[in-house]
Amino acid sequence: MVSIYSYAIDYIQKANDLNLSKHYRWQQLLHIKNGISEIDDQKFFLAKDGKKDAKSEMNATIYALMHEKVLDDNATACKFPARKHWLVEKLHMHDLPKVKCLEYQKILKKLDPVSATVVFPTAHINSPASMFGHTFLRINSSYHSKLLSYAINYAANADESKTNALLYALNGLVGGYHGFYSMLPYYEKLKEYRDTEQRDIWEYDLNLTKAEVLRMFEHIWELNGVYSDYYFFTENCSYNLLWLLEIGRKNLHLRDYFTYHVSPLETIHAMQDESMIVKEHYRGSKRTILLQYEKAIKEQYIHYVREILHKDIDVKKILDNGYIPLEQKQYLLEASIELLEYRYIQGKMTKDKYLNLFHTLTTARASLGRGKMLSKKKPINPLLSHRQARVTLGIQSKNNHESMLLAVRPVYHDVYDSNVGLLRGTQIEFLNTVLKIDKKVSIEEFTLLSIQSISQVSAFIKPFSWRTHFKWDRNYHTEKLFFNVDMGVGSSWGNEYGYGYIMGDIYAYLIDSVQGALGLSAGLVIDKSLQFKTNIELMKRWYTDGTKQSLVHFVQSYAISTNIQVKFEYKLKKSDFIEHSNSTYNLLFNYYF
Repeated sequence: MVSIYSYAIDYIQKANDLNLSKHYRWQQLLHIKNGISEIDDQKFFLAKDGKKDAKSEMNATIYALMHEKVLDDNATACKFPARKHWLVEKLHMHDLPKVKCLEYQKILKKLDPVSATVVFPTAHINSPASMFGHTFLRINSSYHSKLLSYAINYAANADESKTNALLYALNGLVGGYHGFYSMLPYYEKLKEYRDTEQRDIWEYDLNLTKAEVLRMFEHIWELNGVYSDYYFFTENCSYNLLWLLEIGRKNLHLRDYFTYHVSPLETIHAMQDESMIVKEHYRGSKRTILLQYEKAIKEQYIHYVREILHKDIDVKKILDNGYIPLEQKQYLLEASIELLEYRYIQGKMTKDKYLNLFHTLTTARASLGRGKMLSKKKPINPLLSHRQARVTLGIQSKNNHESMLLAVRPVYHDVYDSNVGLLRGTQIEFLNTVLKIDKKVSIEEFTLLSIQSISQVSAFIKPFSWRTHFKWDRNYHTEKLFFNVDMGVGSSWGNEYGYGYIMGDIYAYLIDSVQGALGLSAGLVIDKSLQFKTNIELMKRWYTDGTKQSLVHFVQSYAISTNIQVKFEYKLKKSDFIEHSNSTYNLLFNYYF
């Protein structure tokens, strides 16, 4: 009688003869890139050198499958169902020990996977780490309600709210956090992103078959509790999602779309380019819903919402007021409930106060009967936004001297780009490099990092606006290139046609020594049109050496198409440090890719 050990040796020999360890599928199952697995947790590997040696890991897996030490959920076949199924298929393995994977079968039955959806929570306007948005998977079951489905998420094991912002960013850049896959009910992820973080949600249904989703789930199970080092720009939430989709669908190479940087929206573009997206759905955040109620409630009634929440007016007086139309009463109470929940989520009231007022408001609203559904305008699909890398060619005229300009920005969006599909008033740029070319090539501007969050104040929501940058530019008194840091805060007001803002800034210039400045800025942005956009900013700076400076920045842009833009730019710099003012005219051609 042939022993199991002999069978294992035979299968290992057959696998080596077929060179299966170099098969693309096996490399995928181990998350191998350039010969090394991106999984950093040793418990993912059965061989000591499995992270760096795919052949050694394959041999160890075959031996373990044929030589199970236990026959329950801790068996190799239960821990690595995707590996097992692939090896059985390729090697025609038989006579494997019979194991009982009760926990796996329990979860599989609970999920009942039939299809998959990629979910995109849009940018979190006041969180730099979330300004790119986020992606995770929803495994859809045969249940009618999607809320009962489960979400598969990959994230760094860190709490941004409880960590120093600079330390959080630094650790995210250098792989200082472990990243884990997790599985949670979808309604919990909705609560986290849509309600707590006030992010709109876009859902993109994928055309994965039931068999492909099952194959993907098998691999998700293998990654349970396993970590890999998290990198903000590369091995992040969106990148690690691509591994799962590639495991699900054979001959899918989504990761090949990316080299130096992976962002959530670009991964969805890649799925669209692969014709994977069949339908999209939109879920507005509480913030978005409140803004829609502001439009539905007439101006003369909107103050009642704040008065109800502050208990300056009894709800009964609203119900008994014969001058307020029924529909407006319904909207007032519905908006009050939404704002109440918003403030409770923001931690601005106690649970007891929230529950008491919630009961009062919902009872009052029920007494008014069924009303007209709030008109909810669906925003533009983020997939219709410009791509995130940009190259610029242009002509500059400065002090009657003409030069050529060449600029490259790897990531992502600025306040002069088109807002289509993106969050208004946001900017996040890395490594934006502007070169001036005449008799020689010189750096006109170099931005390490620039972030802006200009969020408009409304009747219900009172955010502050802020911005920061770390860059070399020529905005100091002289035309020399100096490194400077800006930290600014302010406020913004607007409507559908545009918005204005006022910002107070603190600057630090590194010249021979550190030169500080206080700044005051007022800006206007007109962005009603999907193609035309006008930006005007007036700035005044007071330097620590007693000098003053005035700057004017005007930008008129026109989007010829989604990824092609023409931009005219005018800059005026006037200082009492020098006798004459300095005017710069730029005509720029932007291509996004």
